[in-house]
Amino acid sequence: MLGRVLCYFVVLFFFFEAAAIMNRYPVWKFAIIVIALLLGVVYTLPNFFGEAPAVQVSSSKMTSKVDAATLARVEDALKVANVAPSAVSLEGASIKARFESTEQQLKAKDAIQKALIPEGTENGYVVALNLLSRSPAWLTSLHAAPMYLGLDLRGGVHFMLQVDMKAALTQKTDSLVGDIRTALREKDVRHGGIARNGQSIEVRVRDQAQLNAARRVLADQFTDLQALDAADGGEFKLTATIKPEAARRVQEQALKQNITTLHNRINELGVAEPVIQQQGLDRIVVQLPGVQDTAKAKDILGRTATLEVRLVDESSEARSAEQTNGLVPFGSERYLERNGQSVIVKKQVILTGDNLTDAQPGFDNQTQEPVVNLSLDGKGARIFKDVTRENIGKRMAILLFEKGKGEVVTAPVIRSEIGGGRVQISGRMTTSEANDTALLLRAGSLAAPMEIIEERTIGPSLGAENIAKGFNSVTWGFVVIAAFMCIYYMVFGLFSSISLAVNLLLLVAALSMLQATLTLPGMAAMALALGMAIDSNVLINERVREELRLGASPQTAIHAGYDRAWATILDSNITTLIAGVALLAFGSGPVRGFAVVHCLGILTSMFSAVFFSRGLVNLWYGRQKKLKSVSIGTVWRPEGTAVPAKSEDKA
Repeated sequence: MLGRVLCYFVVLFFFFEAAAIMNRYPVWKFAIIVIALLLGVVYTLPNFFGEAPAVQVSSSKMTSKVDAATLARVEDALKVANVAPSAVSLEGASIKARFESTEQQLKAKDAIQKALIPEGTENGYVVALNLLSRSPAWLTSLHAAPMYLGLDLRGGVHFMLQVDMKAALTQKTDSLVGDIRTALREKDVRHGGIARNGQSIEVRVRDQAQLNAARRVLADQFTDLQALDAADGGEFKLTATIKPEAARRVQEQALKQNITTLHNRINELGVAEPVIQQQGLDRIVVQLPGVQDTAKAKDILGRTATLEVRLVDESSEARSAEQTNGLVPFGSERYLERNGQSVIVKKQVILTGDNLTDAQPGFDNQTQEPVVNLSLDGKGARIFKDVTRENIGKRMAILLFEKGKGEVVTAPVIRSEIGGGRVQISGRMTTSEANDTALLLRAGSLAAPMEIIEERTIGPSLGAENIAKGFNSVTWGFVVIAAFMCIYYMVFGLFSSISLAVNLLLLVAALSMLQATLTLPGMAAMALALGMAIDSNVLINERVREELRLGASPQTAIHAGYDRAWATILDSNITTLIAGVALLAFGSGPVRGFAVVHCLGILTSMFSAVFFSRGLVNLWYGRQKKLKSVSIGTVWRPEGTAVPAKSEDKA
């Protein structure tokens, strides 16, 4: 996006320069300047209205609709809690209630949450804190929105997530069950069953020889396990548990994988410069600066979206259990489809989300219903091909685990061997659900479920004093520069100061249009952009003075001054722009925030300092046929140099 903007600006600059006429702008050039000013004003305005604390209600499940009835429930809950909102509206698929203070916002959130999600019921809604622009409706209809501000200027949303370490060990144990079963089969070790019992794995064997063989397999291939054996009736039971040091590694790895996954998910959401940090042994802090849809962010962060592929239990006992909700056979589990139909699937996991390389939403070629297209890695593709070849005519279930609860997305019959590593999942999904599911799976599965235990809006991390200093630096920098230019260059200095104000206007408008994030380093880049912009006007004014000093007429001096300064201005700005693009490409965090404002500031300064200021000069002086003097301050000449007859530089 920023690259296209750079190209458009460069083409526009050369087009303007090629079309320049002797101190006369045609009407269409003035029209373009006026249009640019109007766009600058419109897209800058939303930044002056501020933001209102708000509570946003969205649906987290297809069965929980956000409609007029939900809006009425929200309004009733606010009345009961005696909280008066400044506005409550149904906007798209969410309800947004605005308030005058954060105290009202927090009180309203608790009231709405109790009304929509009573204790002991399933969570079908997402109730989240938000900050919404106070811009009037006509600006919003033009898609004019305020620019994002970083945590150091505006703050954002703070989440504290608790990682379920017990679940991480359970998942690791489940994975080891399948690995042990495969290893024993390869070594031709017969056993009477392998099952997980809590955090341990139990292997039953019939005689001492098989027990010794099983112990050797575990000792050779599973060094992270410690095993104990005991007689169990006429059989032997080998109990394996994860060693303490290995358990710690599993938990540390789970935390690291969750942090990586959160980074991927937040990148998918488009949140700029997030802060994701480990806190303690099992907690993660997430700070999202400048978020607009916190309900969506909360929903995405709080979901686990772990994919598993299992075979459906086709035994008569399983079929009976499906129809009568009876006892589930040993080695199988019961899950529900979206229509409420029960499906009995085997505990053995064939594939997990770890085998995914990509997930994209799409539509089925025959039914045109929303689907998610999955791509498997090499290992996953081989396993899937072998399983489908060996189980033709049987059903395979694709399960999606979210917030600790599993759901059968689809359970189709295997018609033929499926190779190539491409799988399609469907199951009465909406387009939005297909997009969300693909996003979560593409970002990566969580190694362990997480729960949001704390959520709050936070103020600027650097404090109000630093924020005031940042704005004051830009304001006072502008005032001092404008005063100096007006004193030193007179009317030309006034034109330069107006151009500088236009540059600031266009820069803020561009940041708002691109929805870029402004941080404290970005404000430093803004102050730097003012200095660079006025430097271009200084070059132009001095060139005009030089032409007057050499005896040129005022009109000729103005024309030559702008034309000859243009090459110098272009060279200096391009070299500086190259440095800014390098910072943008290779920098991160505050450096990237500085680079965005720096690059945009160079482009807007080239437009305002050269083309807009020349438009002002042409409007003021260009139509005077017998111009005798220009107000550009004192034209200094070396001592003893006579004043040329045709030159008048008097203010």
